[in-house]
Amino acid sequence: MKQQANQIRPGWVILHNGKQYTVIGIQILQPGKGGAFIQVEMRDVETGLKTQQRWRTVDDVEKLNSEDKNYNYMYQDGEELVFMDQESYEQINVPASLLGERLPLLQDNMEVIISSIEGKPVSIQLPKTLVSKIVETEPVVKGQTATASFKPAILENGIRVMVPQFIGVDDEIVILTDDLTYVERAKK
Repeated sequence: MKQQANQIRPGWVILHNGKQYTVIGIQILQPGKGGAFIQVEMRDVETGLKTQQRWRTVDDVEKLNSEDKNYNYMYQDGEELVFMDQESYEQINVPASLLGERLPLLQDNMEVIISSIEGKPVSIQLPKTLVSKIVETEPVVKGQTATASFKPAILENGIRVMVPQFIGVDDEIVILTDDLTYVERAKK
């Protein structure tokens, strides 16, 4: 099914140059002149090799039809992740490499969507947002307001994100799983 390149999301399986690729990450770039384009990091489904491709945001890409099913994450067994089908309670093993750099975002009992082509798992889609606790960051400066300046912070899963100045250690925040950006302080 043809889709515009600016619609691409991590977890999609696309057909490019006759090969199947799982989208790992995306970045929309806007140069000073001309139209925007999207840079896509993807992994070859057969070989597991990573590659990058750029498209103009108005270009079409071929999204493959895959069977999507909801699963709950259970645990990691070596290089494989174990998930449980929410309907049949059957367990399946999926290579941890399908998540790539987003592996630390996986939490116990997290609901994910696993896409399969011809019965073979080819991608794992995480929820759009995730709540996580800050374990390390610069101290909050008294009188600091919610300005446009950001500082680095380390989450409990080891991921590094940029957060506003008023966020401190032990604060829980909401991040986007697609690009690991700060959304808001978590509601209690």
